[in-house]
Amino acid sequence: MVINRVLVLVLGFVSIVIFSDCIFLCLAQNGTRPATVNVGALVAYNTTIGRVAKKAIELALEDINNDETLLNGTRLVLTMMDSNCSAFIGTSAALELMKKKNMAILGPQSSVIAHVVSNIASELQVPIMSFGATDPTLSSYQYPYFLRMTHSDIYEMEAVAAVIGFYGWRHIVVMYIDDDYGRNGIAALSDALETVRAKIVNKVAFAPGVSNNEIGSVLVQLALMESRVFVVHMNPDAGMNLFSEALNLGMLSSSYVWIATDWLSSLLDSNLPDYETMNSLQGVIALRPYVPISVREHAFTVGWNNLFKARSVDVHLNAFGLYAYDATWAIAYSIDNFFSKGGNNSFKNYPQLSNASGSQTQLAKLKVFTGGPELQKILLQSNFTGLTGPVKFGKNGDLLASSFEIINIIGTGFRKVSYWTNHSGLSAIPPQNRVAKSHAQHIVDQKMRDIIWPGESKLVPRGWVFPNNGKHLLVGVPRKVGFQEFVRAVEGTNMMKGFCIDVFVAAVNLLPYPVPYTFVSFGNGKSSPNYDELMQQLASKNFDAVVGDITIVTNRAKIVDFTQPYIDSGLAIVTSLHEANPSGTWAFLQPFTLEMWCATFAFFLIMGAVVWSLEHKSNPDFRGNPKKQAMTILWFSFSTMFFVHRENIVSALGRAVLLIWLFVVLIINSSYTASLTSTLTVRQLSPTISGIESLTQSNEPIGYQAGAYVGNYLSEVLNIDKSRLVPLDSAASYAKALSQGPKNGGVGAIIDELPVIQLFLSTECSFRTVGLEFTKGGWGFAFPKESPLAIDMSTAILTLSESGELQRIHDKWLSRNRCGSQETQIDASQLQLKSFWGLFLITGVVSFTAFVVFLGCKIFQFIQHFRHTNARDGPLLTSSSLMSRILHRLQLFAKFIDEKEIVDKKEGSAPISERCETEFLT
Repeated sequence: MVINRVLVLVLGFVSIVIFSDCIFLCLAQNGTRPATVNVGALVAYNTTIGRVAKKAIELALEDINNDETLLNGTRLVLTMMDSNCSAFIGTSAALELMKKKNMAILGPQSSVIAHVVSNIASELQVPIMSFGATDPTLSSYQYPYFLRMTHSDIYEMEAVAAVIGFYGWRHIVVMYIDDDYGRNGIAALSDALETVRAKIVNKVAFAPGVSNNEIGSVLVQLALMESRVFVVHMNPDAGMNLFSEALNLGMLSSSYVWIATDWLSSLLDSNLPDYETMNSLQGVIALRPYVPISVREHAFTVGWNNLFKARSVDVHLNAFGLYAYDATWAIAYSIDNFFSKGGNNSFKNYPQLSNASGSQTQLAKLKVFTGGPELQKILLQSNFTGLTGPVKFGKNGDLLASSFEIINIIGTGFRKVSYWTNHSGLSAIPPQNRVAKSHAQHIVDQKMRDIIWPGESKLVPRGWVFPNNGKHLLVGVPRKVGFQEFVRAVEGTNMMKGFCIDVFVAAVNLLPYPVPYTFVSFGNGKSSPNYDELMQQLASKNFDAVVGDITIVTNRAKIVDFTQPYIDSGLAIVTSLHEANPSGTWAFLQPFTLEMWCATFAFFLIMGAVVWSLEHKSNPDFRGNPKKQAMTILWFSFSTMFFVHRENIVSALGRAVLLIWLFVVLIINSSYTASLTSTLTVRQLSPTISGIESLTQSNEPIGYQAGAYVGNYLSEVLNIDKSRLVPLDSAASYAKALSQGPKNGGVGAIIDELPVIQLFLSTECSFRTVGLEFTKGGWGFAFPKESPLAIDMSTAILTLSESGELQRIHDKWLSRNRCGSQETQIDASQLQLKSFWGLFLITGVVSFTAFVVFLGCKIFQFIQHFRHTNARDGPLLTSSSLMSRILHRLQLFAKFIDEKEIVDKKEGSAPISERCETEFLT
C-alpha cells in the first residue's frame, strides 16, 4: 500500500514537471516573437512600375497586419525609400534601410541598383525580394541573398525568340538602354535566337538620357539597312520617344516588324494613353507578363479600380503591382515560419567597418542579420498561391514558372495573339487551360493568331528589304575562255551574256522589290579562273553574289549559301571512238551473253528429254539399250537447231512440244545470225574505255575543265594521280586532246559536267559519252552566308521552272544539236537472256503441260487395271501385305501394257498410250 502511494506521488511529480516544461517552452517561444518586425522597401516613386508597386506594398502590408492567423500578433513595420532611378541615390537609400535592422528588403525595382544592393545584402545577410529587377545575371551565385517575385529576362527573351522563330525571321536589330538591364537582356536574347537559327545583325545602345535627335539619327541609318525586324528593350520614356521618332520617319509602315519587351505593356496597363501615343504604336507586338484569372486576383483588381475612382491611387494596376503584392506576402509567410522554428531577430556588428584606431565610422551602424541564412532558406522554400499564381522558387532565386502574353497593339487598345510559357512555348490557348502534353507535341502546337502589322497590313512581313542606300549589288561572274554559251563578257562593256546570266536576270525581275546590281568579271580572260578562289572572294564579302556555272558542292556550301539549282548537273565521261577488232578467235561467241548461252544449252537438253519421255513407249526410234537412248536424246536435242533431226514423232503431245520448240529455235538462230553479222561487218566503232572504273584503273591522261571543281574531285575523291590530269579551256581544246589520243600527247577521256558535255557533243559528232553519270548535283547562284536574297532567289527560280521560262532560256542557249539524232552513249551489242525470256517461258510451260498429261494417262490406265484385278482376286484384306500386293500389281500392269502395245500393232490400231493422248487432246 505504501509502495502504491509512493508510485502515485512520483508519477504526479513527473507529470507536473513535464506540463510545466511545456508551458515554459510555449511561453519562451511566444517571448521570442517581437512585437514588431522591420521590413524595408526600395522603390522608384516617380516611375510607372514604382507608383503601382508602392501602393501594392502598402495594401499588402495592411492585409498582413490585419490577418490574425499570421505572425501571432507580430506586426510588420515598413520603411520605404525612394531610389529615384539613380544608382547612387538607390545605394544610399539601401544603406539607410540596412541601418534600421530590417529583416528583409522589398525591391529594388531597377536592375542597376539591384546589383549594388545585392552585394551589400550578401555581406549583411539580409534577403532581398525584388519585384521589378529582371536582369538575368542577378540569378547567379554571386548574389545568394537575391530573390525576385518576377520573371527573369532569360525567359522573356526566349519568348521573343519564339515569336521570331515562328515567322522565320533571321536577321534582327536590337535597340536597348546601355546599362545592366539593357546589355544583359540583349545578351540573353542573342543566346535565345541561336535556338531558332536567327542572329542579331545590329546592336544599337542608347544612353539612359538619350535625346530625340540622337534617336532620330540612329533610326535614319537603320532605315537604310536591309533588316526590318526591330526588338526594343528600353525604359518607358526612351522607348516611347523612339516609337514617336519612328512614326515621323515612316518606319511604322508595312514591311517593318517592331517587338517591344514588357516595359511597353506595363506602360499601357498603368496609364490611359492618348491618341498620339497609340498612333505611334500601331501594329507593334509587345510582351506582357501573364497573370492567370482567379477569384483573389479579380477581387484585388476591382478594389484597385475603386481606389482609382476614389482618387486614392493615380495609376492603374499592372502585373508588377501584383508581383510587389505577392512579394510582400512571401516575406510575411517566411518571417512567420522563421519565428515558428525558433528564429531570433538579432543583429551583430560588422567588425571590418571599424577604422584602424578602433573607432567606429558611420558605416559601423550597419549590422549583420544573424538569422539571415535561415530566413533566406525559408524564402527559397516558399510555396503558396498568390495573385500572380503559384509561387515557387528555384535554387537561383527565380520563379519556377514564367508566362507571357503576346499582344498586338491596334486601334485604341490591343488584342492577345498568343501565350508563351517556359514549359510549352507558344500557344493560342492560355497556360491555365492547356492539357499536359509532351515536349514534342507542344512544338507541333506552336501557334499565333493573325496579326495586324504596321501599315495595317495582314501580310506577314518578310523581315528584310534590299537596302535603300544607293549601293548596287556587286555580282561576280567568272570570265571563261571556252563554253561561253554559259557566261560571256561583252568586250568593251561591263555587260554579260549567256544562259546563266539570263536565268539570273529573269529571277531578279521576279523579286517583289528592286535589286540594283552590277556585274564584275573575275579572271584575266586568257585562262579560266579558279572557281574555288571566286567562292573565297564571295565569303570575304568582296562580292555580294556570284553568277555562273557554279556547281553546288560541299566545301563551297560551307562558306557561302546557294540558291535552288537552276540546272541539273553531274559528272560524265566523253571519249573518242576507235575501230573495233571483231576478228578474234572467239568472235563467234560475242552475239550472246554467257547467261544466254547457258540457258539455250539447258533448254536443248530439257526438250530432248521431254520428247524422249513422250515417245519412248510408242516410237521405236526412241528405243534400244540405255547407251543408244542417251545418244538419241543428245542427237535429237541439238539436231533441231538445224532442223535435221531424223526421228519421226508419232505422239500428238510430242508433236505439239516439238512445234513450239522449233519456233523458238528459229528465233534464236535468226537473232544470232543478225547479231554476228552486225558485229563482223556493220558495227566497227567502239569507245576506248567503258566507264569510270576502267578509266581510273588505266594510266591514260584525263582532261577536265580548268578552274572547275572536277580537278579536285578526281584527285581527292577518286585518288587519281595529279600527273594524269590535264586542264583544258575550251571545246576546241577538248576535241584536239581527244583526237590526238594519249599516245600523241592528248588524253584518253575527258570528265566534265553533263551540261558542258552535252554542249560539246552537240557540235563534235566523232566522240561519245560512256557509262552513266557518276555524281549528281546542280548549278546555283551563290550569296554570302545567311543572305536573305538566297531564299528569295530560290523562290524565283522555282517560279521560272514552273512557268516554263527556265526551259525556254535553256533552249535559247544550249539546244544546238548538229549531229542529228545520234546517240551519245554506246550501248551493249550482246543479246541478253531477258530478250528471250518470254520464248523460254512459253516453251517450258508447254513442255511441262505435255509431260503432266502423259503422266496422267499412265496413272489412269494403272488405276483402271488395278480395279479390274482387285475385283477378280478380291480386296486387299491386310495392310501387312499392302506393299507386296502393290509391287505385284505394278509388274502385272507393265506386262499388260507391253502385251497391249504388241496386240495393237498387229491389229493395225494405234497404241494405247497414243489413244489416251489423242482422247485427252480431243
